[in-house]
Order: sequence, then C-alpha cells, then structure tokens
Amino acid sequence: MNLNVFLMNAGHHEAAWRHPGTEPHNITDIRYFQRLAQIAEQAKFDSLFLADGLAVSKNIKHGAFIGLEPFTLLAALASVTERIGLIGTVSTTYNEPFHVARKFASLDHISKGRAGWNIVTSGGEAEARNFSKDDHLEHSKRYERASEFVQVATKLWDSWEDDAIVIDRSSGSYADDTKVHEIDHAGDSFKVSGPLNVSRSPQGYPVLVQAGSSEDGKEFAARYAEAIFTAQQTLAEAQAFYSDVKSRLVRYGRSPEQLKILPGICAVIGQTESEAIEKERELNELTVPAYGLQQLSTMLKVDLYTYPLDGPLPELPGVDQINGNKSRYQLVADLAQRENLTIRQLIHRLAGGRGHRTFAGTAVQVADQLEEWFTSGGSDGFNVMPPYLPGGLEEFAQQVVPELQRRGLFRTEYTGTTLREHFGLSRPANQFASAALSR
Repeated sequence: MNLNVFLMNAGHHEAAWRHPGTEPHNITDIRYFQRLAQIAEQAKFDSLFLADGLAVSKNIKHGAFIGLEPFTLLAALASVTERIGLIGTVSTTYNEPFHVARKFASLDHISKGRAGWNIVTSGGEAEARNFSKDDHLEHSKRYERASEFVQVATKLWDSWEDDAIVIDRSSGSYADDTKVHEIDHAGDSFKVSGPLNVSRSPQGYPVLVQAGSSEDGKEFAARYAEAIFTAQQTLAEAQAFYSDVKSRLVRYGRSPEQLKILPGICAVIGQTESEAIEKERELNELTVPAYGLQQLSTMLKVDLYTYPLDGPLPELPGVDQINGNKSRYQLVADLAQRENLTIRQLIHRLAGGRGHRTFAGTAVQVADQLEEWFTSGGSDGFNVMPPYLPGGLEEFAQQVVPELQRRGLFRTEYTGTTLREHFGLSRPANQFASAALSR
C-alpha cells in the first residue's frame, strides 16, 4: 500500500496544540518540520503532504491553524531529505497557471523529482475577500477554471523538451530553440503564451493530487488526478467511492492503476485498546466547544450557537445549497444522521479528522483496519493524519509501519528515487515532442 503523511502543525486533532506533548510554538520553525519529515522518511513513507488555506479562521482564538507557505517550506524540507515525496496544496481559484507551473517545476528540480501538487479550488468565502472578490466563485465554475488551469500548467511543463538544453560551448548554443515551445493557450479563463522559464523537470511534471469528492471533484480526478486524498467513514462508503472513481477513468483513456485512492486515517495509538481510548478521551476533553461550534456552523451553513450542545442537529440545507466543500458537508450530515449524534458528540467525532475516519486502538488493531480497507477494494493506501505531533507520527512510524511491513503490505526500503516511482506512476510523455514525432 501507499502511505502519505499529512503534516498539520501541532497535529490533526483540533485541540492538539493544548496537549502537553505538542509544540505549537514551533509551527513556524523550519527545524520542527524538518524533524517530522525525517521521521517519515526513516519509516519509508511515500510522501508527506501540506494543506494550505488563504484566509484565517474567524475563530483563530481557539485554533493553531496558521502556517508557513507550502512552496517555501517544501523546498526547505527537500534539502534535508532524499527520497520522500513532497506534496503541496495550491489553489486554482486564486493563482495563475504560469506562477504555479514555474514554482512546481522549481520544486521538482530542487528535490530531484519528488514534487506533487494537491489541486484545490478553495472552499471558503473568506478566501475570496482576500483576493479582491466579494463572493466565492460558484462550485461548478471553480472546477471549469481548475480544468483549464491544469491544461495550461501541463502545457507549460512540456514547453521544454527533455533534450532542449545542449550546452554546446564551442558553437555558443545553450539550448536547441526548436525544442522550446510557445504554448499559445487562449481559453475562457486564461491566455498564456509560454514557454515556461524553467526547463522540464525530472518527473516531467509533479504528481497531480486532488482532494475533492463531489460529483465535479470525482470527474475532475478521473480526468487529471494521479492520487486522491479522500474521506470516508465506513468500508462500504470507501468501496463505493473507490469503484465509482476508478470506473470513470476509462472515459479519459486511463487505467485503474494510474490513480491512487488514499482515504484519511487519524489513529490514536496505545499499548492497549483501553489506553488508546483514554488518550482519545483526553484529547477530546481539551476541545473548546466554541471552536467546534464555529467550525461546524461554517461547514453546515447553520448557526448552531442557539441550539443545545447535547441536543440533535437542526434541519440542514440540501447539498445543492452548499457552495463550499459539498462532499465533506454530505459526509458530516450523513454521519450525524446515521449515528444519531448530538452536536457535542459530532464535534468530538470531527475533532480528530474533520470528517476523516478516526480510530483508537493498538498498532495491531490499526494495521488490521488498514489491511481490511486495502485488501477489500476500499483504498490503494492511506493519508495518515497524526492526531498530535511529533508523538502521533512517531507512534505510527515505530509501531504501525513495522506491523504492516511484517504482513508484507508496505515497503521495507525505497526502490525508487522519485515520487512517481514510489506511486508506480509513469513519467508523462512530452506533448510537444510527441506531436513533432507524429508529423
């Protein structure tokens, strides 16, 4: 199976920063993240992943969810690691293709082929107001823009053929300009001439990752993505999602192995099951209800402050009325209804993973869960979300990974050097070189 570790400041549990074993004072210290990256690389993780948002939460008082800009941080992590993939989140709604293509090509060169791009369309109104807009672009329009954005980026990465740089000192030729191409893109959202001012990178272009699970998101993933970070609560839900998305690939001339599906797992690990459950309870007791209410109210588009914490959710709007993260909205609404959760119980269920699966148990029990999902058509691997850092990552790396290795489910050594090799993905052909050969 493939394992990515999702590094989130002090940890994924919303109260992780209050836990005495975490380091919230270090979330802008590069040495802290370098240490986490090295722990993950020593455990042979395929990759590490950084999320990113473009606005501060209204409830910043209770949450340590500010952070460093991903490109800057990943470049610094590349300098102290050698094999682990480096995946960063970048929005297609509030960026331009040329900037993003240039930065990812640079990161891929710096890391010698370990870059990955988590493509998001952004999900919040607050982000729009930071980019001179009054309203967030409508959901389907965001995906239309994202589709064209990726098309432009891949053209720019291909604008230099692999052998375009010749460095012939005797003739004075640095590059063969017949192998450097203007892309002359003119579409609904972008007009870009090219070529890129960075040569083609080791992987051709970074591994393309996507994290949306709405209908638009799944179709986008089937067309472009090479890995999906997703959230499901049950094996049946994971199997349905896996089958659905994999079946869509054929429409785009793709095969199932060209897309890796990685559900999130936030595991609290103990020497015994009771110890793990107690650790989870202690984390949940550190939650601040006001923070959870703010997060839940924003996600569900309902002001929950006027409802009793120990009562049920009020009637919710239909998913068609949601212009943010539709798939996560539906997941949370279904979870609350299926398990008949009170508002307080739902806050605790979401505290560790914001809708991703949470589990408390021993390393063997965690490995059992992962093996079942992996071998039963629910995933190609997992997006590991440590509830607190650095301890949660150390426990997973030192206890769960060896158990998976013992079962023959995970590598004991790296066999490749690039992220594409870790994921078993081929290097993309250069579209301009292919066109030249076909003439």
